[in-house]
Amino acid sequence: MVDNTHKIDSFRALALQVTCHAVNQAGGRQEARLLMQNSIKRLAQQIAASIAFIGPDCRLIVLPEYFLTGFPMGESFAVWREKACLEMAGAEYEALGKIAQKHQIFLAGNAYELDPNFPDLYFQTCFVIDPAGTVVLRYRRLNSMFAPTPHDVWDKYLDCYGLSGVFPVAKTAIGNLAALASEEILYPEVARCLAMRGAEIFLHSTSEVYGQNSSPKDAAKITRAVENMAYVVSANTAGIVNNSIPVASADGGSKIIDYRGMVIAKTDTGESMAAFAEIDLAALRRDRRRLGLNNLLSRQRFELYAQSYSQSNFYPANTMLKGEVDRKHFTQTQQDTIERLEKLGII
Repeated sequence: MVDNTHKIDSFRALALQVTCHAVNQAGGRQEARLLMQNSIKRLAQQIAASIAFIGPDCRLIVLPEYFLTGFPMGESFAVWREKACLEMAGAEYEALGKIAQKHQIFLAGNAYELDPNFPDLYFQTCFVIDPAGTVVLRYRRLNSMFAPTPHDVWDKYLDCYGLSGVFPVAKTAIGNLAALASEEILYPEVARCLAMRGAEIFLHSTSEVYGQNSSPKDAAKITRAVENMAYVVSANTAGIVNNSIPVASADGGSKIIDYRGMVIAKTDTGESMAAFAEIDLAALRRDRRRLGLNNLLSRQRFELYAQSYSQSNFYPANTMLKGEVDRKHFTQTQQDTIERLEKLGII
């Protein structure tokens, strides 16, 4: 955990909804890096303009999922590592750090990232950069259908980073920050494990379908906020360009939800800085310390559930310890899991 001594009880946060310029069609690493650099330059302008409009108390900005690259569409692990994955201390983080320094903000986002401990793989990583330009939180997505996760190399990952590296919470001047990646908003255990470690604000970088009807993810964002008595700052993409899916397939609905489950800011489709709101940490902390029925966090009885979790084995761990696999590995592993659970009478 990183602990900054100067505390801020109230500030504004922004879920910045921007278009993702994918690198799928880039001819190679050099062209892909140029696309990323151009995306960062656009972001620098958009962030500066957004802060000028919102005000200098805008201290937290959350960017959408894989905002620099899009997602792999058939590329092999090796090709995607070379083309789209950031180095942990690479030029892209340095450029984003300069933006955070210039505006004295906490800048959160999501990217595909290399890790020298796992040279044949990559991880989808949520990060937070502080006003000094330093990465103070690095969370690797734990649930993914088509990308490697720490759970797929579980034993080695724990050896490298420990459980605190699996569920990191950054103690900062603007509160205790934790990250959730995309569909992980649907997994209550992830948010709960972060709340156990003191998380007050969930930074949710996502790229999802948005429409007039409420979606499961919309319900989950409210639920995660209520059950953990925490803010959720959810930034969606404003469409994805430069790949073969229709541009507006993942566009709109960025929002901020307070610790009571109230949507306090929301935007429609297209690029937008309209989803900004006050984060009142003092009020959140008063509620967490208040006696009564609604203090759900203090009323958790984790011992009730621990044995059921420890005795259950659904999706297996450590299936990628040998490194790169064919992408069919993911669907085959899921199919094997379904068949095993069916035989056990669970599904």
